[in-house]
Amino acid sequence: MPVISMKALLETGVHFGHRTRRWNPKMKPYIFTERNGIHILDLQQTLVSLKSVYDIVRDTVQGGGVVLFVGTKRQAQETIAREAARSRMPYVNQRWLGGTLTNWRTIRQRIQYLKDLEGRRERGEFEFLTKKEA
Repeated sequence: MPVISMKALLETGVHFGHRTRRWNPKMKPYIFTERNGIHILDLQQTLVSLKSVYDIVRDTVQGGGVVLFVGTKRQAQETIAREAARSRMPYVNQRWLGGTLTNWRTIRQRIQYLKDLEGRRERGEFEFLTKKEA
């Protein structure tokens, strides 16, 4: 694994969390302290978690699996696209469509229906229909 140091995490600002009024109580074990209305994350736990995630991703890719890169914030969009292309993996760097993973069956059906409609339009099937039928 590329060595990620505590210093590198500090320099990139990984330790800055959300404002204290906008937090999820499930994150409490990972919060080190609160300063000026912002939660400060525990970087020691972050390093342990990064190592664990790295191992999982490495094993997944070595086994022929696919890793989906997701980063919709403006600062991350370019990096996500570049690194996903470099590793030949899929990515989402624009708006995340809610339910993409949890409601995939329905989304897949709608994509298939869209492809069917586009095919019918290309074949000219809509030219002879009334406005209400189309």
